[in-house]
Amino acid sequence: MDFSIDPRHAELRDQVRAFVAEHVRPLEDDRANYNEFDNLRMELRDQVREKAKAAGLWAPQMPEALGGLGLSMVGQSIFYTEANRSIFGPACFNCAAPDDGNMRVIEAVGTPAQKDWWLQPVVEGKVNSSFAMTEPHPGGGSDPGMIQTRAERHGDTWRIHGRKWFISGAAVAKHFILMARTDPNQEEKRRHLTGFLFHADQPGWRIVRRIGNMGPDEHGGVCELEFDGLEIADENRLMEVGDGLRLTQIRLGPARLTHCMRWLGLAQRCMEIAQDYVDGREGFGSRLGERESVQLALGELAHNIQIGRLLVFNAAWQLDRGDKARAEVSSAKIHVADTLHQAADTAIQLNGARGYSTDTILEWIYRYARAARLVDGASEVHKMVLARLYKQAGNDYWR
Repeated sequence: MDFSIDPRHAELRDQVRAFVAEHVRPLEDDRANYNEFDNLRMELRDQVREKAKAAGLWAPQMPEALGGLGLSMVGQSIFYTEANRSIFGPACFNCAAPDDGNMRVIEAVGTPAQKDWWLQPVVEGKVNSSFAMTEPHPGGGSDPGMIQTRAERHGDTWRIHGRKWFISGAAVAKHFILMARTDPNQEEKRRHLTGFLFHADQPGWRIVRRIGNMGPDEHGGVCELEFDGLEIADENRLMEVGDGLRLTQIRLGPARLTHCMRWLGLAQRCMEIAQDYVDGREGFGSRLGERESVQLALGELAHNIQIGRLLVFNAAWQLDRGDKARAEVSSAKIHVADTLHQAADTAIQLNGARGYSTDTILEWIYRYARAARLVDGASEVHKMVLARLYKQAGNDYWR
């Protein structure tokens, strides 16, 4: 068992760290750089993106032939964690959700024509994308078997009717992936969904509202969408009719893990801010960092971050080997989501009122962290997955 880091990955880690320190983290200090949804203004993001491209730090998940770095999942885990030591980092390197997962799945299953029309502009950073799957009750959320949005075939065209909500990035996206029910009478729920591609300029759909939330919001926020006759050519169908659930599994497994990679970067940033503060802050005759209670809090946090790193590396290694890594990804998702919340909460507590204020980015991370236990499957759903996998495998679960 070899835990050494590939020299190329180590070099990229150092390059990303230096780039973030010089070009990205300073942007956090000026509130004029933020948009109304607490994210980096897109024109500034695009300026930094050009610098990232020039530095050879662009689209780490995409093949070199498409303009990316072609990193393995293990390599991505190192890159992504370092990128998200700034709250603005992933978007500047084109490895932020939802574009990250969308690019990944189209590269894996798209036709050459779909990759040329839909994927390449996202890889190049010319457009943003969105993945439209989640629906209001009684539609599908964590259970895609409940999806109600329907696609009806008329010759070589599909007409879409239905509603989606909490669709990330929809307000600025130009390219969309849509999940819809293509066989309403299909009793076998594994074959009732199909994926489609469409462009924002096509008629027959609209954004009902941008849904307010605790924030901060990614670019394009989370939106509610209505489909009233959107027509999609069959050539823009993804995979075969009925392959929609398989498509979501191809997308969501790696996407959950890349969330964890980024969250580890934010957790490390929280600990860094906390350590710097307690090292210098004095009260009641001693520095905060010399107190046992403070050391216990930071020690526990360091412990949990390291567990998260090992879980993520192991899941990434399994994916690189061609394994679906369902248990490994779910374990990482549960633990790292909890650890990010713990990191922000601990750092705020140790910084006191300073941490609760906007003088640091801790309150930003704290609000962001609460969503981690919900997105891409709530923690409870992943625990149910683990219980089911253990029941099936017995002691072979620990293989």
